[in-house]
Amino acid sequence: MPDAMKKTLYLYILKEISVPFLLGFAVFTFVLLMGRFMKLADLVIAKGVPVSDVARLLLYMLPSFSFITIPMAFLLALLLAFGRLSADNEITALKSGGISLYGILTPVFFFAFVAYIATSIITVYALPWGNTAFKSLLYNAINVRVNISLKDQVFNDDFPGLVIYVARYDETSHNISGVLIYDERNTEEPSTIFARRGMIMTDPGKKALRLRLIDGGIHRMQRKSDYQLMEFDSYDLSINFDQKYKIVPTVNELDMTFKELRHAMGIPGVTPNILRDYRLEFHRRLAFPFACFVFALIGVPLGLQNRRSGKSSGFSICLAVLLTYYIVLSIGKTLGQNAIVAPVIAMWLPNLLFISLGIYLFKKTAGEQRIILFELPKQIIDWAQSRFVTWRKPQ
Repeated sequence: MPDAMKKTLYLYILKEISVPFLLGFAVFTFVLLMGRFMKLADLVIAKGVPVSDVARLLLYMLPSFSFITIPMAFLLALLLAFGRLSADNEITALKSGGISLYGILTPVFFFAFVAYIATSIITVYALPWGNTAFKSLLYNAINVRVNISLKDQVFNDDFPGLVIYVARYDETSHNISGVLIYDERNTEEPSTIFARRGMIMTDPGKKALRLRLIDGGIHRMQRKSDYQLMEFDSYDLSINFDQKYKIVPTVNELDMTFKELRHAMGIPGVTPNILRDYRLEFHRRLAFPFACFVFALIGVPLGLQNRRSGKSSGFSICLAVLLTYYIVLSIGKTLGQNAIVAPVIAMWLPNLLFISLGIYLFKKTAGEQRIILFELPKQIIDWAQSRFVTWRKPQ
């Protein structure tokens, strides 16, 4: 094939993939965001968080969604694009012109490489940045408006390690009465505080909250056997929200960069369970972007085989493949967390299985053989029709 024709063909295929990819990316991202809209709306309505802060929270959540939706959208784009090309007999025309199915893989893998690079950048840089920035902004947005979040006769657990209940709260004077506080910030000696009344004082500059409690008592369990009661006329309970997200063995591995994960895996004395979580997360960030190449091998043959079923069927096949992939991924993660298999095997298991499946499907399609998955509906319909005719035939 002349280079000019080859370039035209490649650009045409890239265009066919790009449009459904962008639409799929927007739809999948919107669907995932919908699950968070109600909680974010509660921040505006119940806690008085500005809409601008909520918009920033949405921005910080995008990396954790894009990390998933880019491979999903790529698979959907391949199914729709090659399903249309096959339905309009354009693939047949290419074959009659001497272009095999292998000859059109170049633009597909080029698009897969671009999607892989984008997903990897999000994984390495944007994902830990977004998670950390989201938590920091969420804490700051809520904590400086903590007085708004307290409601009469409602258990409030917005504060880490604390559950606060007040019978009456005056939003004007910030006076409270009928106070019950469960404090488990010190997990070895949790305490329960009762007070007849008190006052809430906040310091937005220091991101601190102070509860001045009047006429009450502190009930505390010590060493899980000794009981201690301290009564007070006045007691100040301070809550400092100026938290720094330093990388220590107990920090959530989702907030760590690659460098921090590698450093955490080398810290002496890390418990085996935490070390496995670090390794699983490390290999997950390497394996999941590679799914773009895996879906390239699967999406092309499935799209070509699905030429008569329309876009709705392509979307259904996409969801079925993604569901199967995530089920295998979840199984692998569970095996890794239980130390049944190594973390590298646990996270790469879906890619290995789906690459094998993709090679099989691609060879069957390149050899113009129908995949049994698409023959089953026709066989079931033919069987049902034959049984119906036999039943209607007079004896």
